[in-house]
Amino acid sequence: MDASWERIVAGLEHGGRFLSRMFPPNFGRAELLWKGLAESMQIAVLASALGIVLALPFGLLGARNLMPAWVSWPARFVVVLARSFHPVVVAILFVKAVGFGALAGILALTVASIGFIGKLFTEAIEEVSVKQVEAVRATGAPFASVLAFGVLPQVFSRFIGFATYQLDSNLRNSTMVGIVGAGGIGGTLFAAFQRFDYDFVSAILISLIALIMAGEIFATAVRRIFIENATLSELFRGGSRAAQDRQLEDE
Repeated sequence: MDASWERIVAGLEHGGRFLSRMFPPNFGRAELLWKGLAESMQIAVLASALGIVLALPFGLLGARNLMPAWVSWPARFVVVLARSFHPVVVAILFVKAVGFGALAGILALTVASIGFIGKLFTEAIEEVSVKQVEAVRATGAPFASVLAFGVLPQVFSRFIGFATYQLDSNLRNSTMVGIVGAGGIGGTLFAAFQRFDYDFVSAILISLIALIMAGEIFATAVRRIFIENATLSELFRGGSRAAQDRQLEDE
């Protein structure tokens, strides 16, 4: 590690000087700041939406309790490939392929979303209750109906949690991919570091913290709404089943 007491003391001195130059934050270039934040939000939202839509079929095809091995293993390979590299590495590849800008960031975070959502969705499907699936199959329902009434109701609330977490993750990652030229506030942050403009760096970091906190509040609200609705649906279904049981007993 090449660590020494002299190096630690020097590092503390440099770090203290660096922090002193970051305060007070400089919000004078608000237009540049908000433009970068808006682009990061757009990258995160678009990448999350595309990644979730594309991850759904791969997550479904990768479930070994629903699909044969010759279908599930290729789907799992795609999901593993999508999450084999850090988003920054993927962003560098897309920057080389499509050039600098938000498009490279959207494509990079879409790949990351496919890897994350696809894996968790596959595992959630493999943990569903087999009894409910078999009950729908016993009615002679087609495969689409088995998915709609036997599988999706059991994993829907978890999938909402996965999706909101991925949006939160993409908000953070949109800053990192911007550092390598894939759009967003990351490019502005890197340029501020290059200019030793540390008071503007502080303003960017504070704005990022506020953005992530706002995203966390939004994600929590969405999860609460869907989970409460799912719980109420389960209660109503339970109540209707109990009523049917009582009716059968009376008969």
